[in-house]
Amino acid sequence: MSVEVVTFGCRLNAAETEVIRREAEGAGLSDMVVVNTCAVTAEAVRQARQAIRALRRARPEAKIVVTGCAAQTEPQTFTAMDEADGVLGNAEKLSTAAWAQVRAAFTAGDAPKAHVNDIMAVKETAAHLIETFEGRSRAFVQVQNGCDHRCTFCIIPYGRGNSRSVPMDAAVDDVRRLVANTYHEVVLTGVDITSYGADLAGAPKLGTLVKQILKYVPQLKRLRLSSIDAVEADRDLLDAFASEARLMPHLHLSLQAGDNVILKRMKRRHSREDAIAFCRQVRQLRPDVAFGADLIAGFPTESDAAFQRSLDLVEECGLAHLHVFPFSPRPGTPAAWMPQLPREIVKERARCLREKGARALRAHLDGEVGAVRRVLAESPESGRTEQFTPVKLMTPLAPGSIVEVKISAHDGTRLLAV
Repeated sequence: MSVEVVTFGCRLNAAETEVIRREAEGAGLSDMVVVNTCAVTAEAVRQARQAIRALRRARPEAKIVVTGCAAQTEPQTFTAMDEADGVLGNAEKLSTAAWAQVRAAFTAGDAPKAHVNDIMAVKETAAHLIETFEGRSRAFVQVQNGCDHRCTFCIIPYGRGNSRSVPMDAAVDDVRRLVANTYHEVVLTGVDITSYGADLAGAPKLGTLVKQILKYVPQLKRLRLSSIDAVEADRDLLDAFASEARLMPHLHLSLQAGDNVILKRMKRRHSREDAIAFCRQVRQLRPDVAFGADLIAGFPTESDAAFQRSLDLVEECGLAHLHVFPFSPRPGTPAAWMPQLPREIVKERARCLREKGARALRAHLDGEVGAVRRVLAESPESGRTEQFTPVKLMTPLAPGSIVEVKISAHDGTRLLAV
C-alpha cells in the first residue's frame, strides 16, 4: 500500500502533505500512515493523539509516523505513545534523506524513535515543486515558512522556526507548473506571508511577488492569499487588490482581539484602530471584498469590556467569516504564565463570538442573494465564490471548473446557486 497522510491544521500543512507523501514514497516506504499535526491549541494536540489511537485500531499492521508542529514542539508526547512508530520534525518531514532514515530505522528495529532537530537552525525554505494536490480543486504554493514575531500566546514559531522565504523566481515557476497541470486557482501559503521577502536579496515584498505571478503566469485565472497580518500589507499588495481582478477579493486577517490593552499583552503589532482603518481602506479599493479573521476568546486578564470590544470589532471591520479560538495556554509561551480566566468564561465567550460570527455570515449571505458569482467547483455539488463563500450547486459541475452562477438563496451557512 502507498503512504497515507492525515493532515490537521493550516493550509500550509495541507500544502506540505503532498511533499510528505512524495518524499516518503520516494524513500521506498509503503503501508504507512503519516499524521501531520497542528500545535496551535491544546485541543489540536489532543485531537492528533486521539486520531493516532484510532488509526492504530483501524490499521494494526501499518507503520504510524507523527510529524508536524506538535511533533516538533513536544516530541516526547508522541514518542511516549505506543501507537506511534516514529516521530519526525517539521524540517525533516520534507526531506527524502530523513524519510530514508525512517526506513532504515524501521528495518533495523533498534534505531531512535524520534528524528527531530533544532528548527531554529533552519535558515532557508526551498520551493517544493508540487504538480498535483490529491482530491483538491485548488492548488497551494508555499512562499514562506516560520515567523520572526513572538506573540505571547503562540507556540508556532517554535514549531516552524524563524521566517524564511522561497525565492521569487522559484515561486513563480511553481505557480506556472500548477497552471500547466490544469489548476485554475492557486493559494499562496505560509506562516506569516506578509513578512515575505525580508530575508531575500533586495527584500521584495509580498505585493511584488503577487504582481510578478500575475504578470508572468497570465494563464492563471485566480490567485488567492491565505491568512495575512494587515499591519504588514505593503503598497504593491494594496495596489494589486485595487487593479487585479484575478487576485481574489477575500482576505483572512490575523486580528486576534479588538481591545488595545489585550493586543499589547498579546504582543501584537497593530491596534484596534489599525484593523478598522485597514478594512475600510481595502473596501474602498475593492468594494466586493469579504473579510475573515482569527479571534481569540478569553485571553488572560480579558475583562468583560475588553471582550465586548472584540465582539464590536466584527461589525466595525465588516467581518464575514470568523475563526474563533477559545484561549488555550501553551507551555513555553508567556501567556501561559499570565492570570488565567476560568475555563467556563473562556468557553462562554467563544460561544458568544461564534454566534456573532454566524450572524455576520448570514448578513453576508443575505447580501449575496441575486448576485452573479464565478464559482470554483470543489466537488460536483459544492464550490466557493471569489469571496471564498461556500456555495451549494443545484446543477452538478466538474470539480476544478469555474462557472458563472446566479445566487438564488442561502441556508444560513452557504449560498444556493442555480
